[in-house]
Amino acid sequence: MKNLLKFFTVIAAVFLISVSFTACYVYKSMGKLPDASEALKFEELSYYKDGQFISPKTLERYPERRTGGKGGMARHLFRPEHAPDFKLPKVMLTAADFPQTPENYAVYWLGHSSFILELDAVRFAFDPVVQNAAPVWFAAKRYDKSPIKRKNLPRIDYVVLTHNHYDHLEYRTMDYLKKSETKFIVPLGVGTLLKNWGINEDRIHELGWGDSFDANGVIITAEKAIHYSGRTRKNRNKTLWVSYALKGKEKNIFVSGDTGYGDIFKEIGAKYGHFDLAFIEIDGWNPGWPNTHMFPEEVMRTMKDINASMLLPTHWAVWDLALHEWDESIKLISDLADKNNIKLLTPIMGQKAVPGITETEKWWEKK
Repeated sequence: MKNLLKFFTVIAAVFLISVSFTACYVYKSMGKLPDASEALKFEELSYYKDGQFISPKTLERYPERRTGGKGGMARHLFRPEHAPDFKLPKVMLTAADFPQTPENYAVYWLGHSSFILELDAVRFAFDPVVQNAAPVWFAAKRYDKSPIKRKNLPRIDYVVLTHNHYDHLEYRTMDYLKKSETKFIVPLGVGTLLKNWGINEDRIHELGWGDSFDANGVIITAEKAIHYSGRTRKNRNKTLWVSYALKGKEKNIFVSGDTGYGDIFKEIGAKYGHFDLAFIEIDGWNPGWPNTHMFPEEVMRTMKDINASMLLPTHWAVWDLALHEWDESIKLISDLADKNNIKLLTPIMGQKAVPGITETEKWWEKK
């Protein structure tokens, strides 16, 4: 009887320790929000009111898309319902697969919205996430493993974050990179999270809409996006969300981040004139949240609005975040691109691609 009691005592102790450790990790992963004194600097902004950032108004083209489509959070605790029934192709990367000096123009799509862009010998990592889209291991699981592990990341000059959602900002990756010399370009308020995670303030550069930063000769400007932010239900819109325009010596690049469609893209197109390559999100759309992600036909409209020559679709093939099949978006985008004479760049995850030179295929059709 005493041995049995000891056994259950040990089991209970291990359980409590595990729960405590998980709770501490989740709390740390959620991050810290700007306090009242930090938020004071936002008060003068036209897009900040009553303690929250405000999303731009969208074109009300589809009023019927404002009802239905609620997916619920519980579905992310189970096997992805709309996951592919075959293993997605990928190139597994190590640091040795990257040149010591970054290329003048190359991209490695890592799945979803994570990619490494080399431009004018500067290496950027956008929204690098290599595990689940949640602060706990059992929720929002990937379809398959990432094409790169944290320990295999090359030297990154700048991490660029579009907003603070878990599928774009991963605590463990930031914690890993804090030991490097990497600098961070982030939306307003997100720097508070990074500082709380131990990253020195002098390595963090916060941008509001229209603000620019010179990243070793590449001018990167934060532009508007139609979305929202938050890592819990209680801290919605306490930090900003952005798209980015990058101006290199010869190439102009656009990164949409997460966004719905609106007049903002005509404004961005008028401001910059032309983009050689656009990374635009294509997945996660639903009639229930029309101002959160873009529908496929809106991606095409955005490409025309910003006058972009080539599209690299992002925000797909990793997580089941909406109520459509995993490949529905890319199939629609591929068909629409052909009809609209838009060039597509669709590398498999981990593949090095040089826009305009590398030929890519419809790999999602091959099982």
